[in-house]
Amino acid sequence: MQFRYNVNDRPAFGAMLLYGLQWLMISIPVVLTSTFIAPEGQTLIFTQKLFAIMGVTMIVNSLWGHRLPLVAGPAAVLLMGILAASQHGGSSEAIYPSIAIGGVIIALLAAVGLMRKVQRIFTPRIVVSIVVLISFTMAKPIVGMIFSDENHQLLAMVFAVVAVISMAVANSLLKGVWKSMVVIVAMLVGSLIYYCFTGFPTQFVTDSVAPTLFLSGVEIDAGIVIAFVFCYIALFINQIGSVQSLGEFVGADAMDSRQKRGMIVQGIMNVVSGSMGVVGPVDYSLSPGVVASTSCASRYTVLPAAVAMIVLAFIPEAVSVLLTIPQPVMGVVLLYLMATQIAAGLHMMQTTSAVMSFKDGLTLAIPIMFTIVLSFAPQSAMQTIPSLLRPIVGNGFVMGIIIIMLLEHLFLKDKKQ
Repeated sequence: MQFRYNVNDRPAFGAMLLYGLQWLMISIPVVLTSTFIAPEGQTLIFTQKLFAIMGVTMIVNSLWGHRLPLVAGPAAVLLMGILAASQHGGSSEAIYPSIAIGGVIIALLAAVGLMRKVQRIFTPRIVVSIVVLISFTMAKPIVGMIFSDENHQLLAMVFAVVAVISMAVANSLLKGVWKSMVVIVAMLVGSLIYYCFTGFPTQFVTDSVAPTLFLSGVEIDAGIVIAFVFCYIALFINQIGSVQSLGEFVGADAMDSRQKRGMIVQGIMNVVSGSMGVVGPVDYSLSPGVVASTSCASRYTVLPAAVAMIVLAFIPEAVSVLLTIPQPVMGVVLLYLMATQIAAGLHMMQTTSAVMSFKDGLTLAIPIMFTIVLSFAPQSAMQTIPSLLRPIVGNGFVMGIIIIMLLEHLFLKDKKQ
């Protein structure tokens, strides 16, 4: 494909700002849809930290890391790890140091050149499984967000159906810049429509707890650390896939070097995120669609968006306005995004021939079912599990990864392997 601007081209200042605005409109929703895991009374400062970390990650990666136009956002796999750990008694002082430890691990794997050896473990079926498991594990928090307003349950249900179908139709019909604006427009228009039925807010979001920049304490919980190691397996795969897909699309050279530097940056920024008590970043795989729609592959065009996110992080009033988007609308947007995640997994299943027999399908289906069951398992059942194993067994996503790896490499191993 011929691009107006290639990876290392620098557009004129005006064009740079216009392209950067588009990247910003994509970056804002991926941050806002992650704020539901913020500690009680700290949503505002949590969101400010996320904007700053994602902005810095994009700048460092664009100039030194993989040097590609990729959007960084909070990693969904880490969101699930945080949710599972907190539901089973894990404190912030135990959860976020585990994120920092995971960041150290993936940075070291990249730095010492072990990325290719680790990649061999992940067959196409395992990769497809991980992509799909992310969406199924997010089902419970999405349900909680959509039906968070007990006084408007029916409205939330109707709104979810209409909004998700509308976003899917818009995504298939729109072209160019408008196609990449579907999510942000849905959030804004959806909020307006929802508040027309429920009444507009009379005050903005503020923190009831004194904000802090870094964690006040550190607690190492072996079970939580192990659970996050499996989450970082998924993050590792996600990061490699995002960089590889865009690199191939834009014809970038020296991909091994780009992968290595990009992974080191993500590892370091996850260490920073963990120390600041927020979810770590990963590069999002939606970038090829944006590059194709604009015919602009310049890595420099993400810089205005990244700088804007950092500036936004220092304007709490602006962040507070963004946080007035109602929880049901956030939940519906997450529902749509997770549907696109499943669609990507199904497409990958076809292109990689991951499922060619009933046994292949069963290898994928069993971990999916376990993930669903464990995600909705009653708390009383989880309390019977030893405390060391609870963060692992109680995390449906982690157990799904463990089961798919056992089935793929041991119990239902392909004889050709």
